[in-house]
Amino acid sequence: MPDYSFMSLKDKIDIQRLPKHIAIIMDGNGRWAKEKGEDRLFGHFNGVESVRDVVEGAAELGIQYLTLYAFSTENWDRPAYEVSGLMELLVDTIRKEVPTLNKNNIRLHVIGDTSMLPEQARNELNEAITETSTNTGLNLIMALSYSSRWEINTAVKRIAEDVKAGTLQPAAVNQELIQQYLCTGKFPDPELMIRTSGEYRISNFLLYQLAYAELYFTNTLWPDFRKENLYEAILDYQGRERRFGKTSEQIQTGEITKK
Repeated sequence: MPDYSFMSLKDKIDIQRLPKHIAIIMDGNGRWAKEKGEDRLFGHFNGVESVRDVVEGAAELGIQYLTLYAFSTENWDRPAYEVSGLMELLVDTIRKEVPTLNKNNIRLHVIGDTSMLPEQARNELNEAITETSTNTGLNLIMALSYSSRWEINTAVKRIAEDVKAGTLQPAAVNQELIQQYLCTGKFPDPELMIRTSGEYRISNFLLYQLAYAELYFTNTLWPDFRKENLYEAILDYQGRERRFGKTSEQIQTGEITKK
C-alpha cells in the first residue's frame, strides 16, 4: 500500500471530486480579538487576511463558486462604532483587492439587501463587480447585509407580484422557479458549508440552498483559518457518502429511483 504520510493535505485532495460550490460562515473575529486583549475591530481587520488566503486557495484548487457570509442583516444591530468600522473596512478592502481579483481571474458577485449599505460602499461594490465581470475563474460571492429569511420573504413577494400581474401562473411555481427568484438564482447550491469558531448554527444563511449541503464545523476562529483548514474541510467532505435521500446500496449500485 502506498505511503501517503509525506503528502501535504492539498496533495491528498481528489481534484475530480471537488465541491463545485463552497459556502463559509466566517465567525470568531470578535472572540479572537478579545483573547488578545484587543477591540473587536482588530479581529475584523485580521479576518481580511483569512479571506485573501482562503479565496486564493479555492481559486488554486479550481473551486467554481465560493460564498462568504460577511455581514448579516442582524449585524446592523451591533454597536454603531463596530458597524461603521466594518463598512470602512469593506470599502478599503474592495478598493485594494480588485487588481488581485483580476490578476487571479476571479469574478465578484454580491448577494443581500445592498440598499442598506452606505452609498460609498455600494459604489465601490458596483465598480468592483463591473471591473471583474469578464473574469472566468472562481466566482466569489459576498453575502452582505444578507439573511436567508429576508431573501425568501423577498422572493415570495416578487412571485406574488408576478402572479397578480398575470405574468406568472400559480401552477408554474415549483422548486426550480423559486430558486430563480432567490439572490442565488444564477449559482448552483453549495455542496459544502463551513462554519468557523465552534458554533453549530446556520445563522439564517442560505436556508433554502443548503438543503443537501454537507455541513462542516471547526473550532478554528476565522482570523486563524487558512488554506490548510480549507483543505481539511474538503478532505472531510470527500470522505462522506452523499445519498440525497437514497440508501447506501442504491448509491453503490448506481440505482436511480423515480419520484
